[in-house]
Amino acid sequence: MNPVRRQRLLLILLLLAGVGLATTLALFALKENINHYFSPNQMTSGEAPIGQRIRGGGIVVPGSLERNPDDLTVTFKMETGGTEVEVVYTGILPDLFREGQGIVGTGKLDKNRRFIADELLAKHDENYMPPEVQDAIDKAHNAS
Repeated sequence: MNPVRRQRLLLILLLLAGVGLATTLALFALKENINHYFSPNQMTSGEAPIGQRIRGGGIVVPGSLERNPDDLTVTFKMETGGTEVEVVYTGILPDLFREGQGIVGTGKLDKNRRFIADELLAKHDENYMPPEVQDAIDKAHNAS
């Protein structure tokens, strides 16, 4: 083989290997940072994975909010379509958080199917509902 062609072939192979490695690393990073959304219905039915970071949302059940007097831990229930999931959150609740409104949280399910939230987001006005929560509510009402 001609030395010039051999050098070009080697350069092309190294370039392809570099692009392949970069693509693999980018896809791996994206896979690790994707948070799939699950409704309380999906969490209780076993569709949501235990121990994996997910997003979940629903309506805060009125009368279910309990605050721990010793620290910033709160527990409450969220529901869509009659299915409730207990949520445990440690931290300062969003200013607009209240019972009877839509929330979306990021966290993990524990073995008891409780949603351990790292972050909570509340709707910003009376007309807004997070799209994932609205879709889950619509699906639950259509199924009934």
